[in-house]
Amino acid sequence: MTVRRVMGTETEYGVLAPALPNANATVLSSQIVNAYAATVRAGMGNLSGTRWDYTDEAPLNDARGFTVPRAAAEPSQLTDVQPGLGTESVAMEGGGPAALYSDTGEDAAVLMNLVLGNGARLYVDHAHPEYSSPEVTSPQAAVLYDKAGDAVVLAAMRHIAATPGFSPVHLYKNNTDNKGVSYGSHENYLVPRSVPFARLATGLIPFFVSRQVLCGSGRVGLGAGNQRPGYQLSQRADFFETEIGLETTIRRPIINTRDEPHAVAEKYRRLHVIIGDANLSEVSILLKTGTASLVLSMIEAGTEPRIELRDPVGALQAISHDPGLQALVELKDGRQVTGLDLQEIYLEAAAAHCRSAGGADPETEDILTRWTALVGTLKRDPMEAAAQVDWVAKLKLLQAYRDRDGLAWSDARLHLVDLQYSDMRPEKGLYYRLAQRGQMERVVTDAQIRAAMTTPPEDTRAYFRGRCVTRFPGEVVGASWDSIIFELPSRRRLQRIPTREPLRGTRALTQELFDIAADAEDFVARLLNGGERTVAP
Repeated sequence: MTVRRVMGTETEYGVLAPALPNANATVLSSQIVNAYAATVRAGMGNLSGTRWDYTDEAPLNDARGFTVPRAAAEPSQLTDVQPGLGTESVAMEGGGPAALYSDTGEDAAVLMNLVLGNGARLYVDHAHPEYSSPEVTSPQAAVLYDKAGDAVVLAAMRHIAATPGFSPVHLYKNNTDNKGVSYGSHENYLVPRSVPFARLATGLIPFFVSRQVLCGSGRVGLGAGNQRPGYQLSQRADFFETEIGLETTIRRPIINTRDEPHAVAEKYRRLHVIIGDANLSEVSILLKTGTASLVLSMIEAGTEPRIELRDPVGALQAISHDPGLQALVELKDGRQVTGLDLQEIYLEAAAAHCRSAGGADPETEDILTRWTALVGTLKRDPMEAAAQVDWVAKLKLLQAYRDRDGLAWSDARLHLVDLQYSDMRPEKGLYYRLAQRGQMERVVTDAQIRAAMTTPPEDTRAYFRGRCVTRFPGEVVGASWDSIIFELPSRRRLQRIPTREPLRGTRALTQELFDIAADAEDFVARLLNGGERTVAP
């Protein structure tokens, strides 16, 4: 049993231009993408922009065995269509001078997708800038590349603020505008196709419902529309309405059924997890991904806890609404348990499985040790977990303001504190102030994060993708999770290189090709002359 598997995170950032209260959010999001492209051109790499290859996108395939007709799909589900925005329309929306979007200043398609040198994707999704991390194989690496995304969007914000004619754009790593709108923070885990989807759903629902006690990011206000005063563990809990479903922006399900593996479909299933908060705490990100991977390992081995909640959606919200962690939810067998009880059930099962398997590797032991310690701390006194858990750190700050000024939970000033916690500017964000004072536990260093902005993981196909777009920026005209597209003078057609196996295209398999190739022509020729085995299944 191990926490190691192919995984990754996705973050949609809240976006706001204080000087432009009526600004189009899509335009602001496009500014972030184009600003980072300009930053890269200015010296952080040599990529000026690579279009996204939508060829293998299939967002309407459902893991339950059917495909939703396009005519019946919600527009937000059609993620296989390139959004369009021109510099002229940007200017008409008050988006600033075209120079940020086009070196010539002429009207052109605004860059809405950017494939980064670290193998990640930065793009506009549902009127938010989104960073999708490269594929990694461990929770530790997931933390690193998630935080690299924060550094990427900060660089873009800095560039916009320094560009004449532009109003500053502020980003927030949160999940709601507290006016009834929620935006996502997703995780992705590859699991064997042989594991029945129904077993995944049954085994994961109680775990996902309760893991907010470990990795909720905290929110002022109760209800999707902030109808009632109070404080809760999760920013996302009130926006979920059903147990299982394909949608991600309406009728949100605890278990998302999108069957789009971005890999060898006969071998892999990609579990697309939408029931998670955007975390700033590095420990929360580590445990969010690490514990999920452990639970998946148990399900694959058939050793997961056999428990079911009577009302999963109700339980999700009941647990979230009780920062005291005493709320009881009912299992189908009649027992009543807390969210912490559920986490302890999964923890004990994971520890037992590791013992029966003869032990665990160091990374898995680290997750088990941290999981055990944090559950114990939360049972003793939740406020003692402020250095590890976002919702506790935020609650501690909020309670200090409440005690000092006698504020009720309905006071608008507390909503501002909530928002400021997630501000991505280190000089403004309350999380960053806590971290600078040593009051938030770190998992990775600032130097590691800076390197991960431009350096891809070495043990997945992200290495091949990242090296291609940085080594051959003029010839790589498209990329996706499972393809790289070259345009070469000697070839009449575009040359598409499939990368459907996530564990190929690694540094060990491809570095020599990159080192010896004289140019893109030579590189592709070597790939097609036997070298394709380094990236293809």
